[in-house]
Amino acid sequence: MPTINQLIRKKRAVKPKKIKASSLRKTFNAKKRRMVPTTNPFKRGVCLLVKTMTPKKPNSALRKVARVRLSNKQEVTAYIPGIGHNLAEHSIVLVRGGRVKDLPGVKYHIVRGKFDAAGVDNRKSSRSKYGTKKSGATTSKAAATGGAPVAAASAT
Repeated sequence: MPTINQLIRKKRAVKPKKIKASSLRKTFNAKKRRMVPTTNPFKRGVCLLVKTMTPKKPNSALRKVARVRLSNKQEVTAYIPGIGHNLAEHSIVLVRGGRVKDLPGVKYHIVRGKFDAAGVDNRKSSRSKYGTKKSGATTSKAAATGGAPVAAASAT
């Protein structure tokens, strides 16, 4: 442990913050043929391999993951959320950051309902997270006026 005089002479070094989703922080500059630092919330990619992985102890399952080549030429492993999916090799997907705690090396999620990744079927709650459209009720003007035709309502 340093003394007060040692700390006065030389301050404590602050450790740099670790970047968790590092592939979203780089863009490939084709003109310069090298990586350029940028910050992106999402990146488009192409599925190279769709497979299942087993989680770490004590969990047991077959989690669906995809190996994706991003638009910046980097390959990452991304988790496919929700029940069932339609992804195959060469599917175009949108990738966001966010790790899966019990899958080592999986630091990205695929966004459902965008590009080739269809939304989850028969989803009632948390639909926006799984790319599912509202089912059942129609949002037309006739429904808003209680089912009466719009032209007849404005004539009276």
